[in-house]
Amino acid sequence: MNLSWIKHNTPFIFQQILIGLLALSLLSGCSDKEGAQKAGGDRAKKAVPVSIGRSETKAVPLELRAIGTVEPYATVAIKSQITGVIQSIHFKEGDEVKKGDLLFTIDPRPFVAFLDQAQGALARDRAELGNAGKELQRYSHAAQKGYVSTEQADQARTKQATLSATVKADEAAVENARLQLDFCTITSPINGYTGELLADMGNLIKANADTAMVTINQVSPIKVSFTVPGKNLLEIKKYLQKGSLKVMVRLSDGKILSGTFSFLDNTVDSTTGTIRMKAVFSNADKLLWPGQFVEVHLVLTVRQDAVVVPSAAIQIGQDGAHIYVVKPDMTVEDRHVTTGTIVNGETVVENGIKPGEQVVTDGQLQLIDGTKIVQRPGITASKNSVPDDRAKEKSRSAQ
Repeated sequence: MNLSWIKHNTPFIFQQILIGLLALSLLSGCSDKEGAQKAGGDRAKKAVPVSIGRSETKAVPLELRAIGTVEPYATVAIKSQITGVIQSIHFKEGDEVKKGDLLFTIDPRPFVAFLDQAQGALARDRAELGNAGKELQRYSHAAQKGYVSTEQADQARTKQATLSATVKADEAAVENARLQLDFCTITSPINGYTGELLADMGNLIKANADTAMVTINQVSPIKVSFTVPGKNLLEIKKYLQKGSLKVMVRLSDGKILSGTFSFLDNTVDSTTGTIRMKAVFSNADKLLWPGQFVEVHLVLTVRQDAVVVPSAAIQIGQDGAHIYVVKPDMTVEDRHVTTGTIVNGETVVENGIKPGEQVVTDGQLQLIDGTKIVQRPGITASKNSVPDDRAKEKSRSAQ
């Protein structure tokens, strides 16, 4: 081959090669585009198995939720009103006690002696008062006849008055001694449960000591304290005046207890922007216990004929909430909606859907607008069910 010819025609050869490569690239791109369009068409035609629920109208409570703290209805710190030695203890820590049950006995012997002493002084002064009365009577008659001076009669009258006052003081002393003796027995002032025992038998207890001997909490009825945002204050007061305000708590096992609203604080906390509230529960079954945390539902009112869908049907995207609505031809429509309150696994839809429309509750990750669907056989839509796609993803992650 002639080398000079190759050297002269090299640019032409490169041009031909580049043209050929460009043609192959265009053909490949067209082929890929046709393949993607074909795949998209197949996807649109292929029915995707999903779970289906239905929108409906219900009476939905308008409520606020908070975390509340259970508080005893009443708390009494038991202290001795006299100084003495604990002679006996009549309960165990944690016992349930009734109002009037005996708790402690203080050694009564010193107080019995004080009572006897006071009663003796009273008897003595009463005797002297009787004698003074007789003297006054004699001096009064003698003074009238001139046998004694008027001054002596006045002295007898003064003596009787003095002894009369002394007798009243003695009577008060007897009552005080009797009261001190009664303080030797300490009883429960309320129904409740005893706490930790902080004084043992044989200890010397001072009157009104700083430390209580035991604390009793009344748990039936019982209170629940909680806070709600201050911005809801006007709404709360409005429904409180209407009498529609209700308070419920949900326990860890899902059980619901109903209570009675009892307290609205007179100040909004400026640091947190919340306002404190309380409710009273009968707590006959002792399911609530002081210090326990519970989920509080403050029901303001009940909204009638609200449109609700299973919460699993709500999908949240960058442009807000949307739902896949099932059309009569078993294709789906991607519809934007405005959501409201969530209650018991159902979400209120303010607008965007009508009652009775079917919605997809599981399998949304495989759907686009217009996708053909088929309901999964043997699967009932559940309000709280986890979509299959997410379950599979969790399974793959676990593996």
